[in-house]
Amino acid sequence: MTKLPEGSAQIDGMGNEDAVAAAGECVMLAVPYAAHDATLNALKPHLAGKTLIDIVVPLAPGDPKTVEMPPEGSATEAAQALLGPDIPVVGALHNVSATTLNNLDWPINCDILVCGDSLAARKVVMELVNKLDVKTYNSGNAKAARCIEAITPILIRQNISKAVPFTHAGIRIWAPDH
Repeated sequence: MTKLPEGSAQIDGMGNEDAVAAAGECVMLAVPYAAHDATLNALKPHLAGKTLIDIVVPLAPGDPKTVEMPPEGSATEAAQALLGPDIPVVGALHNVSATTLNNLDWPINCDILVCGDSLAARKVVMELVNKLDVKTYNSGNAKAARCIEAITPILIRQNISKAVPFTHAGIRIWAPDH
């Protein structure tokens, strides 16, 4: 993974509304699922003209080894339903270990499945995420998030297992050479 040169990036703390207002064309939502809808409701007035990248997985409260999908089918679909058709929602980065995401010096060790109902928004997000030196895959409309988000508890279960020699597993897409 390519690392940014020292001092080339700056992280500033600010409130959610100010952060959304200062953002370019994309805003990323990374909150526990319990805060998903409340956060989106607070941000909705500020998201006009932007694409929301939703990386939230609806893990079961108290049991991250299981998922509790919302009535809409997935967190990505729930976000799109809440925000309406004028704010595109793209699901991405669902299967990256939270530990990896929290350690900016660590390379992302997996492929990224990207889904959402707007093809144009998916392409923008894929181009952005590709800058992290990862491979992205256009995984189709938002309904694909039902499967993509459901993979995460399986990865968490593997990552906490004492039977495997790793702790930050992700997924890779590969084509057999036969």
